Amino acid sequence: MKQNMLGASLKTCHWGYFDATLPPAMTISSGDEVVINTVSGGPQNLPGHGFHVPQELLDLHEAGPPTMPGHILTGPVAVQGAMPGDVLQIDILDVSLRQDWGFNHFGPLTGTLPQDFPNVHHTIIPLDAERGIATLQWGLELKLAPFFGVMGVAPPPSWGRISTIEPRVHGGNIDNKELVAGTTLYLPVQMEGALFSCGDGHGAQGDGEVCVTAIETALQGRFRLSVLKDRKLIYPQAETPTHYITMGMDADLDRCVEMALRDMITLVSQRAQISREDAYMLCSLAGDLRITQTVNREKGVHMMMAKNLLDTA
Repeated sequence: MKQNMLGASLKTCHWGYFDATLPPAMTISSGDEVVINTVSGGPQNLPGHGFHVPQELLDLHEAGPPTMPGHILTGPVAVQGAMPGDVLQIDILDVSLRQDWGFNHFGPLTGTLPQDFPNVHHTIIPLDAERGIATLQWGLELKLAPFFGVMGVAPPPSWGRISTIEPRVHGGNIDNKELVAGTTLYLPVQMEGALFSCGDGHGAQGDGEVCVTAIETALQGRFRLSVLKDRKLIYPQAETPTHYITMGMDADLDRCVEMALRDMITLVSQRAQISREDAYMLCSLAGDLRITQTVNREKGVHMMMAKNLLDTA
């Protein structure tokens, strides 16, 4: 097992898009670890004096606005041996802050209530890595739980260049607050090498991310990327130390629910070796449907099932 380091820079960041033709910033072997630095936000999101701003973020701003609206991602990382039809296992080993501030931003025609807030609202939120808290402007200390809002592989080549905003089969802007250090994400590979990128660092977020942003900040992640040849997925899945997670993403929340539920029925049936009917029943008795986010045009729902209900061996 080898650990690699990928910093954020003009050469290693792509702003606003996923693209299967993007050349890899790094190539690693399956099972290797990689440490990835990320940055977040446009020039309008910078704080005043007294906060640390990564130089690479300023360099990206100076290079000009992105070709399409979206997130600043670091990558892609190619994983040797990954082919379409495989699954990329992303073990999230560690997530840490790279700066002492984050921002929250919303305005007219955005968020879950696009007509309710006619003025731009931008807040700089101080972050204390040592204490693990964010201090909101009225004095509330909010516990940090950092994670990457965007983790994705390259989309299918036939899609061309797509925005980072909408989560889809390749993952992308999932915004699932469960995916902190110690969890694992599984993504269906769409392109040779998988081409993993991440960004959209969040210091803390509620289910829904209702105003359109979380505590947006710069993060460093340590990942182990492994190619699975014997596992087939039609859509992203994840697991925490205690739960399995299935996901649905669509403009219609009802459709999101159906997608996450169908995948969980299959997972439960296979893991517990019970019928689909019994799995459907168990999903109703013990599964939890949660709204991942409601603000990325393609909304998200995830379903959680406790592992100890299925893994009896």
